[in-house]
Amino acid sequence: MRGYLFTLISLACSLAVAATVYKWVDENGVVHYSDQPHPNAQKVNVPGAQTYRAPETPAAASAPLAPSPEAAPPSYAGCAIAQPADDETFQNLESLTVIVRTDPALHPGDQVSLTIDGAPVKGATGGQFVISPVERGTHVVQAVVRDSGGGLMCQTPPVTFHVHQPNLFTPRPAPAPH
Repeated sequence: MRGYLFTLISLACSLAVAATVYKWVDENGVVHYSDQPHPNAQKVNVPGAQTYRAPETPAAASAPLAPSPEAAPPSYAGCAIAQPADDETFQNLESLTVIVRTDPALHPGDQVSLTIDGAPVKGATGGQFVISPVERGTHVVQAVVRDSGGGLMCQTPPVTFHVHQPNLFTPRPAPAPH
């Protein structure tokens, strides 16, 4: 099987390089291909390689075009929640700072809105949000970037985090002796 596969690969390579190919069958019934003539070999007609030539490009104008004033900024390549990390666990948390990053930076007029467990969070400063108080349990945060017209520009994947806080039934552990 390896010999047959090697023969096929050799044939493919020889077809790409050589224009004349010879084919013959040996006494064991094995088919061979070569670019060298062999007794009892048949000449195989190999069509030329298909080529493509790109059309000529017109000469560029001597002066670069100025961008139009109404041109929209490029869309975002991505956005993500940088803090907290997905599946991060916090102990005794009073408040949590959520940081949202966009690539490229947030365009003028665009706004980031954040939801925690589906409810909107108020008090944004750029891409930072402070959530306070943070109840114990598992929470999901997600951010959305909208343009000045309210159109969706980018949406982060949801990030899950966990908050553990002591209660009457599981008080804080005693500090370890030094």
